Amino acid sequence: MRAGAVPVHGTHPIVIRVLAFGRLRELLNAGETALDIRAGSRVGDAWSALADRCPALDEHRSSTRIACNGRIVALDHVLRDGDEVALLPPVGGG
Repeated sequence: MRAGAVPVHGTHPIVIRVLAFGRLRELLNAGETALDIRAGSRVGDAWSALADRCPALDEHRSSTRIACNGRIVALDHVLRDGDEVALLPPVGGG
């Protein structure tokens, strides 16, 4: 497992790259981290693994958009080895 990676126990692990922005970056104390998860995991599984590490993240789940490889995806989107997942907080305007 890579340094800073968060394990999710299972067989056939894959590694995704997680980018966090705004408040989510502050909560995770990192703008980028590697996340080891099992093959067949979905975006929601990755979120849960991150929330296990940082429980305060869960209060932002409903307001966070998630992109995988540059496309907004749902929590049931299946992840593949090497995917880049971006956690996008709401954008304020004014």
